[in-house]
Amino acid sequence: MSTRNARFQQWEALLGNRTKRQRAGEFVVQGVRPITLALDHGWSLRAVLYSADRELSQWARETLRRVGRDVQRVKMDSGLLRELGGKDEATPELLVVAELPPDDLDRLAPEPDFLGVVFDRPTTPGNIGTLIRSADAFGASGLIVCGHAADVYDPKALRASTGSVFAVPTVRVPAPRTVADWAEGLREGGLPVRILGTDEHGERDVTEVDLTGPVLLVIGNETSGMSASWRALCDETVRIPIGGAASSLNAAAAGTVALYEAARQRGFRGGARADGR
Repeated sequence: MSTRNARFQQWEALLGNRTKRQRAGEFVVQGVRPITLALDHGWSLRAVLYSADRELSQWARETLRRVGRDVQRVKMDSGLLRELGGKDEATPELLVVAELPPDDLDRLAPEPDFLGVVFDRPTTPGNIGTLIRSADAFGASGLIVCGHAADVYDPKALRASTGSVFAVPTVRVPAPRTVADWAEGLREGGLPVRILGTDEHGERDVTEVDLTGPVLLVIGNETSGMSASWRALCDETVRIPIGGAASSLNAAAAGTVALYEAARQRGFRGGARADGR
C-alpha cells in the first residue's frame, strides 16, 4: 500500500473516532510490547501492517510468523505507517489491527479470590490505561468501565496501559445496575462479592478493611467521585488517608493504592522485572 486509499483511511479513522472503532469492531495496536502481549494472550487480529521499504527486525519477522494465516498482511509505505504510528519522530516497522472483544462481564471469570475494579464514568483515556496497568500489576481479575466514559480502546488509553489491556479483561457497561445485577448473580451462585467504594469521606481507612475475600472496588469519576447510584450500591466506602497540600488523589492513583492494599493483604509478593522496571 503506497497511497492513502479507502482502506488506509478506515484504519486512520480508528485512531481518532470511537464510533468508527465500534462500528468496524476493530482498533489499531501500536508498540512492540502491546503487539507482543496481544499475540501472547490470543487476541483476534484482522490485519498486520508492516514496512515495505526497510529491513525488518527479528521481532517484526517473528511477529509476522506468529500471526495466523487468516490475518491480512499489508506491506505499507513507511510514510503511511508513520501516520498510523502516532509518533511523529519515529516510524514503526509493524502495526496490527485487532478485533474488539465482547463487553461481557463473564470475561472477568470470578474465582473465590476475585478482585475486580469498577471505574465510574472516567473522562480521561490515560487514567483508564493507568488503572488497567495497575490492575495487571496487582493481580486484579478485571476492570469494568461504567457509564458515559472515555474509550478503553482510545490510543491514549492503550499507550497508558503499556499493553496490559491485553492481559486484563476490561469490559464496558452502560450503567451501575448492569454490574449490580451481575454481582447479585454471583452471590446467588455462592460467591459473596462485596462492593467497596473509594471516597475521601469513606467510613474507614482502606488499611482497616478486610480485602481478602471476593471484592469489587469502585473508583469514582475524576471530578465528581462516585455517582449517587454507586454510593447506594456499595456495601461500604473506604478512604485513603493523605497528607501534604493535596486535597485528593488522582482517580487512577487512588485505584492503584487500593489495589496495592488488596494485593498486600492477599500475600502478594512482587518481583523485579527482567528489564528492571
